[in-house]
Amino acid sequence: MLSEPRSGRLAAWGNALLAGLVSPDDAALAIVGEDTVHRVEGLPGESAQVGLTLALGRLRTLGATGLRVALPAPGHPLGLSGPPEFNARALEAEEAVVCHGAAFGLVPQVYEAGPEGDVHAEVVWQVLPVREAPPADVPSLGEAERELAEALREATEVLSKLDVAGSGPVAEAAIDAYRARAEQGREVLAPGYPSRAVRVLELAQRIALLVSLAYGNGHGGAVSSSEMAARAEALRPVERTARRAQVAAYNSIVEERERGAR
Repeated sequence: MLSEPRSGRLAAWGNALLAGLVSPDDAALAIVGEDTVHRVEGLPGESAQVGLTLALGRLRTLGATGLRVALPAPGHPLGLSGPPEFNARALEAEEAVVCHGAAFGLVPQVYEAGPEGDVHAEVVWQVLPVREAPPADVPSLGEAERELAEALREATEVLSKLDVAGSGPVAEAAIDAYRARAEQGREVLAPGYPSRAVRVLELAQRIALLVSLAYGNGHGGAVSSSEMAARAEALRPVERTARRAQVAAYNSIVEERERGAR
């Protein structure tokens, strides 16, 4: 995974904005990233799409004190709390943002626009009602960090046996690109996040990259159907662990506030 999910950017910089640590314009710029524009649709009190700054301000007036990330996959409603309609939309998008303090969630719809060779992404966030309940299967930062260390060891061992980890020029180019970005000092999370969350997210992204490369490198040394099945079986829990850790990192600032309020 060479870039963070859009829900991660929205939650991280939205949390920084809600905490008064960044300006609305800086938050919106960071959330949009390399996309062309982000709009929000279905916001209470608005009949048309609105911009990010207005939407985040409106969600705050509606009671939102924080934003959480959900990264669901089939059979794994990670970060979701219902209702079924919202869960289904989030599962289709493979990500969502859930407000803390207000019963709303946001699901991105991504549209490609522009001529061939200059295609860009435009994003519309759909605001939908959610159930106010604890998110599903989200670990603490400490749990996530321990699980990641174990997952990395297991993945390295199994994929090395299958001769698919980091093999081939495509994989090498992707890893080089990842390292180059890391060396440029990119801001992994927005202001206000604990250093442990940054560490967990970086490791989760590295493991997710390893998994995606292993899936994308063709057969590698796994030439039989049984070996391909073994690869999938080995990668499934590793990929799940990486997703759980990413959600834990993005949500950590909200969890810390909750613990402090108890």
